[in-house]
Amino acid sequence: MTSSINVKQTIKEKYSEIALVAQGQGCCGSFSSCCGSSNLISFTMIGDEYKNIDGYVPEADLGLGCGLPTEYAEIKKGDTVVDLGCGAGNDVFIARSIVGEEGKVIGIDMTEEMIKKAKSNNLKIGYDNVEFKLGDIEDIPLPDNIADVVVSNCVLNLVPDKVKAFSEIYRILKPGAHFCISDVVLRGELNEELKKSAELYAGCVAGALQQDDYLQIISSIGFKDIEIKKTKKIDLPEELLALYLSEQGIKEYKENLSQRVGLPKGIFSITVIGTKKIN
Repeated sequence: MTSSINVKQTIKEKYSEIALVAQGQGCCGSFSSCCGSSNLISFTMIGDEYKNIDGYVPEADLGLGCGLPTEYAEIKKGDTVVDLGCGAGNDVFIARSIVGEEGKVIGIDMTEEMIKKAKSNNLKIGYDNVEFKLGDIEDIPLPDNIADVVVSNCVLNLVPDKVKAFSEIYRILKPGAHFCISDVVLRGELNEELKKSAELYAGCVAGALQQDDYLQIISSIGFKDIEIKKTKKIDLPEELLALYLSEQGIKEYKENLSQRVGLPKGIFSITVIGTKKIN
């Protein structure tokens, strides 16, 4: 329990810092880099391109994602969509462009600064069917059977209790409704030095599970029709590896990833879908 609390606090502090930077506050002059050991390269290296997508709001895109969950979410006009770990509202606003005035989009985030930034962004746009709520993904502040679609972008891997998180997703989905989540998973073992890095953990890498374990959790909750819609290899840049590994450690890390027995090893972004059973 103490370990989970510490992990959440680390993540909350880091994302609070990012939100403040995005608002022009704090020690950092730009989002892509920060002061001293708080370098944010790990937060910006794996996001997909959003700029040409309907509903895109540049001020809401903090470069924290690892995929485009709305691309495969099959959101329809009039749907109620919940975005878990919504940040400054990037995927919320894209979902809103699809559901239209007839639907509703709710963003959930545990970081007060992110919720403040998201609400500020929405005030500029003026959507009255978009809502941002402070809350924990392991205890989502929403009633049962409310959502037609749940999306999340590079967040579930940061949650200490993933079984509880996916159980909560199952709870808030309507029977027959589905989720679409972009997240980071591992194939093969990640170097221990990287696993222990709190900054990499908050940057969507060191908190990742093995892909098979991740999918098994989803299945164990009761979801059906689970499918990986997209996979993308994540290559860590040399300058980031050098922050945590020796020269020999970097060499061993790369040699491990080059092994080609079975599926390629390494760090991957996946976009996965799953459906809640009707009965």
